[in-house]
Amino acid sequence: MRILIVGGVAGGASCAARARRLSETAEIIIFERGPYVSFANCGLPYHVGNVITDEDDLLVASPELFRERFNIDVRTRSNVRAIDPEEKKIEVENLETGDVYQEIYDALVLAPGSEPIRPALPGIEVPGIFTLWTIPDTREIIQWIKQKDARRVVVVGGGFIGLEMAENLKRLGMEVTIVEMQDHVMPVFDSEMGLIINEYLMEKGVELCLGSPVSGFKQGTDNTLVVEISTGKKIPADLVILSIGVRPRVELAENAGLGIGDFGGIRVDDQMRTSNPHIWAVGDAVEVKDVVTGTPTLVPLAGPANRQGRIAADVIAGKDSDGAGFRGVQATAVCGILGMTVASTGKTEKQLQKLSEPGELLPYEKIYLHPINHAGYYPGAERMSMKIIFRKKDGLILGAQAVGKEGVEKRIDVISMAIQMKGTIFDLEEAELCYSPQYGSAKDPVNMAGMTASNILHGLVDVKHWQDLSGKDAFVLDVRDPDEYEKGHVDHAVNIPLNDLRRRMSELPKEKEISIHCLVGIRSYYACRILSQNGYRVKNLSGGSLTYPYVKQLNPQIP
Repeated sequence: MRILIVGGVAGGASCAARARRLSETAEIIIFERGPYVSFANCGLPYHVGNVITDEDDLLVASPELFRERFNIDVRTRSNVRAIDPEEKKIEVENLETGDVYQEIYDALVLAPGSEPIRPALPGIEVPGIFTLWTIPDTREIIQWIKQKDARRVVVVGGGFIGLEMAENLKRLGMEVTIVEMQDHVMPVFDSEMGLIINEYLMEKGVELCLGSPVSGFKQGTDNTLVVEISTGKKIPADLVILSIGVRPRVELAENAGLGIGDFGGIRVDDQMRTSNPHIWAVGDAVEVKDVVTGTPTLVPLAGPANRQGRIAADVIAGKDSDGAGFRGVQATAVCGILGMTVASTGKTEKQLQKLSEPGELLPYEKIYLHPINHAGYYPGAERMSMKIIFRKKDGLILGAQAVGKEGVEKRIDVISMAIQMKGTIFDLEEAELCYSPQYGSAKDPVNMAGMTASNILHGLVDVKHWQDLSGKDAFVLDVRDPDEYEKGHVDHAVNIPLNDLRRRMSELPKEKEISIHCLVGIRSYYACRILSQNGYRVKNLSGGSLTYPYVKQLNPQIP
């Protein structure tokens, strides 16, 4: 069998190595347009920031390793220009010599990946504006910083790559401004969670320009740049990094007549086969199923690309007798930002609200909680903020977001596996997780999320969200201690500390619904149980006063 693979990195390289492990007789050739067949794309910002000091450390596997260990022919600087599906052959251009030749295949795997979006804005070609996607990109950025003695950088786009670049350039001592057209960085997060990240970045000295897109660029004086914002604001810079997203590379597939999905990616089945039975596609260029919604999506992540490559190799080698295929993606991701960790899995609330056919997913409920990362009595405990979304009828977990310091990604990983296994909030409640004082608590944040949500579904407490408070007529009860209340409180909130509640409950109206909060939601839950059993109509304000200021920013009309 002759297997040709177009593109290396995660999907193509993993497919080639897996195919060799399954067959010693197959002829396997990888064609890679760039100079490197397999490199750590996710490590590029950290090489710019001099955390990864040696460029060679970014190289996962060389052509020599593929040849010597796997007997795989790797042809770098080779551009596959066309596919002839009828004749089962491809046309290849050697980018170093200009020679053009053809190769036949029995199985063709497309792993062309994606490319950074570089919008056609005025001045986009002014020198000093970069994207970061390849090792040569890092070289150009590093060289520019050194040659220009760059001190000010504007990062356009506050997503994963933008934030990682901001962190690493800040680490180099540069003045960093992030321009993001949404009202918060990490736009894939729900707004109230993203605002926590905004606040942290500003505390760390990162300037934020939010809510307006870039309108163009100009050459400034003394070899500087000027970034123009749609509001009319002008930001001077020595360097600009564009990180506004990527698009799948599908031209080769499209020209070959292969099916393209509604989101612009190559359409594949769960065995990664395209509309042509002899051609497979993997990685950033393909549309895959969202495991939560069952709808098509694009998720450019290395983990799914690796799994897709393995599945394509299994199918090509005839090792798919069990019928197993690619189950889909849930977009589990993490990002480190100047000591903060942000992570998520599954769907966000705004994604659920945009579904045209939500089907069985709705109605959903959400909870906010602010647990500490390990036992409070052990030094160094840090609070994190979590948001969990679940289906009301049975507690099926739909998504989770978390922001904090140590241990954030651990909790999201656990919830990610629960989503993969179609788990519910009751499964989180019962999860048996590692406990030692420096790593967690007897009731881990994951357990606490499950217990909090399960209390709602079991009818032990009704939850209310800050944005649903109905103006000044709402009766808000603050059960924190007086010193906490004096440091700041909701307008018109009545303060009765939890420890005094049984003695003073007669001061509360039975004819009104009472919305109760504390710092994070635990004491207010206790208060709800006390008052509900004494004939009061009560609801627990999810997330307590730690969630309140972020929701208030988004909903100024609430008390």
